[in-house]
Amino acid sequence: MESTPHSRAGAVAAVAAFLLWGLFPLYWKRLAGVPALEVVAHRTAWGFLAVAAWVTLRGRWGDARAVASNPRTILRLAGSAVLIALNWLLYVWAVVHDHVVEASLGYFINPLVNVLLGVLVLGERLSRAQRIAVTLAAAGVAVLTVGHGRLPWIALALAVSFGLYGLARKTVAADAVIGLLWETAILAPVAAAFLVVLEQRGSGAFGPDAPATSALLALGGPVTAVPLVLFALGARALPLSTVGFLQYLSPSLQFLLAVLVFREPFTATHAAAFACIWTALGALSWDLRRRLRHERAASRPPVESPP
Repeated sequence: MESTPHSRAGAVAAVAAFLLWGLFPLYWKRLAGVPALEVVAHRTAWGFLAVAAWVTLRGRWGDARAVASNPRTILRLAGSAVLIALNWLLYVWAVVHDHVVEASLGYFINPLVNVLLGVLVLGERLSRAQRIAVTLAAAGVAVLTVGHGRLPWIALALAVSFGLYGLARKTVAADAVIGLLWETAILAPVAAAFLVVLEQRGSGAFGPDAPATSALLALGGPVTAVPLVLFALGARALPLSTVGFLQYLSPSLQFLLAVLVFREPFTATHAAAFACIWTALGALSWDLRRRLRHERAASRPPVESPP
């Protein structure tokens, strides 16, 4: 990648986004006493306000209105909103119930799920390296299933829900920020109504009696929006291959937090399964770089021989 001020700024933004996502467990652990559904409701409602403030700051309400003018686009964003809300709910639940190792595994598996979705939904064909990667990932899941006597459903559900979310967003003519604006706008009324009911029943966690918890719940909006904005800035400035490598920062950091900070068990079975997944990701990354290199070579104009 040619180093320019624009690309360097993009790299800084992308790295910051993935590091923030990787540190998310530290934040959501502080809210372990609040039900996951309530946390996600606050995250959605405050997230909408945070993204709306950013759109206002950037003067992008014209783009937002253009997206909203197409009913089919809004319908698709409603579908992707449900998928990302389910993903958020499962992730917060996994963190507060000490399943960060398995959650990190889900985001390591996610690129491989994207490959499978490309085959099953978009009719793409697998290369040899991709077939090897998918086989290794399946072997890793099988090792965990046999070794622990249960399917690693948290990892698979996180990977599939986020993969389906990415697939849904591929069909929507809206960038990351405007898409998130309308996704949270669609969900915010439901989230706000749910929170009002909790407060009326006296079972809500938000209020003057718990200022620290209330502050963390309210800051969940900016915490959700800021890394997404940084990612959008980085993705525009960096090649796809670079973003593909950087995305592993987030689950790697989550994995380290789970083992070194939260002291979650990491058994020999975990080690064998992760070794399969990491090898699969290595094969997938190598294949991506090879294909991008060939595409760049094919796009260069031929060099004319001197007369």
